[in-house]
Amino acid sequence: MTSSAPQSRAPQAAPAGQDFPGKTLGIVGLIVAIFFNLIGLIISIIAFNQSKKAGYKNTPALAGIIVGAVFLGIGLLVVILSIVAGVSAGTAGYSN
Repeated sequence: MTSSAPQSRAPQAAPAGQDFPGKTLGIVGLIVAIFFNLIGLIISIIAFNQSKKAGYKNTPALAGIIVGAVFLGIGLLVVILSIVAGVSAGTAGYSN
């Protein structure tokens, strides 16, 4: 009796001259992640999952995920610090 354990395929590069699933979307996601962080992050995640299901490595999508997440985190930090600074500046003049 032979056991037929599921074998995982290692990520592979696309053959020369052919695109793999999610490649174009990964590039678009990377570019969009620079200007519109959350949208680019979502697009990059979708592209990465499409490539992963097809067994291909998608570096632009991975870079888009990283850039989108980092820029989104920085943006949220700036918004939170701005709100805190605004509230503290607004209450600074009102003392008893």
